[in-house]
Amino acid sequence: MGLPGKIVQVCGGSISLVLARGTLVHTKKWKFGIGIGIILAIVAWEGFSAFQENKTYYVTVNELTQAQTARRHVRVGGIVAQGSVGRRGGQLSFRLAQDTKSIPVTYIGTDTLPDTFKDGAQAIVDGDYLASGEFRADKIQAKCASKYQAAPGSKGASMKSPVAALSGAK
Repeated sequence: MGLPGKIVQVCGGSISLVLARGTLVHTKKWKFGIGIGIILAIVAWEGFSAFQENKTYYVTVNELTQAQTARRHVRVGGIVAQGSVGRRGGQLSFRLAQDTKSIPVTYIGTDTLPDTFKDGAQAIVDGDYLASGEFRADKIQAKCASKYQAAPGSKGASMKSPVAALSGAK
């Protein structure tokens, strides 16, 4: 069985095509190459999809309220409004504020809240912003004080720094 300009021959059960130039093209190698290409394309697509799914944008309360559209996977930073923290059963609700704007936040989770989470604390919440204007938080982080100091006039306020104590400075 022949093709114009090509010779078809059977070699050990596999079909090989001999082109007019004398190069050999094996169908098994082509099938293997196509299979590898498909697998690589699927892996690349899965990686891209996972990246898009887990991507989280950081916005402020002002930026979120200006857009007035529902957003998925958003991280919002602000200050917990005074007197807004309320607990009902396993649900925590509070308002996250910035300047004059605030958004209601609802958190239903099993993670223990940080000790620094209280009225007036800086907080970052991760979750989804709904079209109703409510934020459903999956995770809450409260900012810790970056520098702990003793209150003025207390015993700790008059203590020497460790460097000064070791060097003998007064």
